Amino acid sequence: MEIPSKYDSQRVETQWYKYWMDHKYFASTPDEREPYTIVIPPPNVTGVLHMGHMLNNTIQDVLIRRARLKGYNACWVPGTDHASIATEAKVVAKLKAEGIDKADLSREEFLKHAWDWTHQYGGVILEQLKKLGCSCDWDRTAFTLDDTMYASVIKVFVDLYEKGLIYRGYRMVNWDPEAQTTLSDEEVIYEERQGLLYHVSYKIAGTEDTLTVATTRPETILGDTAICINPDDPRYTHLKGKKAIVPICNREIPIIEDTYVDVEFGTGCLKVTPAHDPNDKTLGDKHKLEVIDTFNADGTLNAHGLHYEGMDRFEVRKAIAKELKEIGSLVKTENYTNKVGTSERTKAVIESRLSDQWFLKMEDLVKPAIKAVLEDEEVKLFPKKFENTYRHWMENIRDWNISRQLWWGQRIPAYYYGIGKEDFVVAETAEAALEKAKQKTANNELTLADLRQDEDALDTWFSSWLWPMSVFNGILEPENEEINYYYPTSDLVTGPDILFFWVARMIIAGYEFKDAKPFKNVYLTGLVRDKQRRKMSKQLGNSPDALKLIEEFGADGVRVGLLLSSAAGNDLLFDEALCQQGKNFSNKVWNAFRLVKGWETADIPQPEAARLGLDWYRAKFNATLVEIEDHFDKYRISDALMAIYKLVWDDFCSWLLEIVKPAYQQPIDAKTQQEVIALFEENLKLLHPFMPFLSEEIWQHMEARSPEEALIVASWPKVQAVDETLISGFQMASEVISGIRTIRKEKNIPNKETLELSVLNTEGVAPSWDAVIKKMGNVSELTYVDQALDGALSFRVKSNEYFIPVGGAIDVAAEIAKLEEELSYTQGFLKSVQKKLSNERFVNNAPEKVVAIEKQKEADAMAKIETIEKSLAGLK
Repeated sequence: MEIPSKYDSQRVETQWYKYWMDHKYFASTPDEREPYTIVIPPPNVTGVLHMGHMLNNTIQDVLIRRARLKGYNACWVPGTDHASIATEAKVVAKLKAEGIDKADLSREEFLKHAWDWTHQYGGVILEQLKKLGCSCDWDRTAFTLDDTMYASVIKVFVDLYEKGLIYRGYRMVNWDPEAQTTLSDEEVIYEERQGLLYHVSYKIAGTEDTLTVATTRPETILGDTAICINPDDPRYTHLKGKKAIVPICNREIPIIEDTYVDVEFGTGCLKVTPAHDPNDKTLGDKHKLEVIDTFNADGTLNAHGLHYEGMDRFEVRKAIAKELKEIGSLVKTENYTNKVGTSERTKAVIESRLSDQWFLKMEDLVKPAIKAVLEDEEVKLFPKKFENTYRHWMENIRDWNISRQLWWGQRIPAYYYGIGKEDFVVAETAEAALEKAKQKTANNELTLADLRQDEDALDTWFSSWLWPMSVFNGILEPENEEINYYYPTSDLVTGPDILFFWVARMIIAGYEFKDAKPFKNVYLTGLVRDKQRRKMSKQLGNSPDALKLIEEFGADGVRVGLLLSSAAGNDLLFDEALCQQGKNFSNKVWNAFRLVKGWETADIPQPEAARLGLDWYRAKFNATLVEIEDHFDKYRISDALMAIYKLVWDDFCSWLLEIVKPAYQQPIDAKTQQEVIALFEENLKLLHPFMPFLSEEIWQHMEARSPEEALIVASWPKVQAVDETLISGFQMASEVISGIRTIRKEKNIPNKETLELSVLNTEGVAPSWDAVIKKMGNVSELTYVDQALDGALSFRVKSNEYFIPVGGAIDVAAEIAKLEEELSYTQGFLKSVQKKLSNERFVNNAPEKVVAIEKQKEADAMAKIETIEKSLAGLK
């Protein structure tokens, strides 16, 4: 097979991904092997690949490919999430652009449009993941609105309702006026915003007195039903039992007393609007206040808003402030910064709204999930620091609002047969609901036509919390072969921003429905940020096109670039230079392969230097493999890659290949060639999880391979005993070689010019490495001496001194001047270090490690001075 001169990533990626797919290497079915299972965090069905997806899925692919090489039955389940709010918003916007209002459509008509949208745009992101090299079992691709998924969610809802854990309640909820649906507390993002604090004057009925209230939301004034004062506030004793008059609408409201009021905030008087604030609602319930809702679902004012009816809430804020000023009720305004709740999905400012909604009781459900992570460590979080976040969320959990005023999603299986508050039944099908309704009412005359199903859909997370079970149909068929084989899954890779939304809820569901953890380990990635530490987003325009990066740098280059600086839980500061580094690494490995395969072989003895180099590299490989395995065990994926990177670039390419490389236009001995190729193949196995395309391409070029011998299904290297003597011996030799190279560089001595080398004080020197030193340093003769050589340049490696006679190769006078300058500088440096060490305060108070560093500086400086002085003595 002819080896191309340049690595063509686009050709290679297309060729080998098709090859892997054709031979079904990604497919998994239960067998006698131990399973290794990952379920993908399902991206939005209409989403496109961004940098966060790139990072997350690269890590998953690294883990799954390594597991495959280690002999596990590797199963990576892909899929997408129907994303109720996001997808419905996109469909509504599309219809609006076509002149169609959702309100004019029936549910069935709207859902047809939504499915058309999903079929047109859905799954694009999964196709993009293939470009990245993701080795998912695509035959298992799931969608949270698939029939089995849908039925699983409905079954769970009914089960939890029958256990008394789901209830319907009229409660204050988070309302998204743009999506026109409720949100759970976790879907509200609080942002610090600059606004105004309005001081508004209210007249006291029957008197000439007034009181002043401070509010950030004057648009809610028309919904006020009381003014509250602190009973212990002497400023307002005279107001007890009186009534205030709401400006503009001139409605009388009571002045109530409650210690809830903070006398230090604002004016110490609180306007109470029970329909628009959860704390006001609590006060209203306590004091039996009237509730006046002044807002429509879309954030405009309703009829209670009087002449502001139909206007947007923020326009009303400006207009009502102006009117209050005109009628003399606006005392003053002042700048004020406060936290404003916004919708995670639409970014709209959230309104608190009273509404009939469905809730899931969480207090008892959460207990096994707390125990599993924080006590028994059945589920481990990496990095461990996120346990504190997990604890805070779980121990302060509130009931989950699971209903959404949307059509796109699983419809709540509650069926109403009357107008009373309890006139409903919950069942998996309309037919089952009818039977329940007949029993509940003792009315056998009821028909399906008498039932009307709840209009709301379930929160998207209420389907995705079942993901590790539902992808294996473990809800509908809890004892089927696949759920028993693949569950619990092995690793979950996701972002810390959905630790509560998704991860914690999956753990809760796992213990509730399978009495088992859903996964063993959770690897929490950081967020991808730009060089200015800003989170990458479409709005900022700082997120590169993921597919263009792959086109420019190759999938392997992008994968390496992403992972080289992506420690678990720490944000990644992305720079395209990282991808260039990955591409350079690809080219380095490719060129090393071309070099090795380009050597002609001959039946000649193996040189001693080559034998030594190969023995050393095997020891180094094993030592690095131990390190790599430890990194993987601790989910330090970036560190594992860096260890492989250094092994291949530095140890293999820069050292081993140079040690074994034959002289110009000379053949290499067959034994060395064979051993180098064997070690190269071991390198490819380590590289494969990170650089699957490049590694498979080289593997297949090494020799003709059958499909069963493809790299993707090869065997991961096994840890062997590490020969530390070889590693330390080579370390010494490499430092000697580096010393020779430094002298060549400093003195402009060409590499092709041979040198003689002598060593004084042979403590720790292994003469067995002489062959490597002579070859790599182009040394014609290496001798051992018992005294310093005159007229020679020297350098030190540990306690040994090396001398290179240079004769007329250098300008002696210039060399003396240079050495004297270096000596003067080093003596000055030594003096400053010794001054610090003679300071008892420093020595007694500084950390032990810091003092040790200073002492090492002193010893190094003294050794350097000794070497320079000997060199000067030899030159004078």
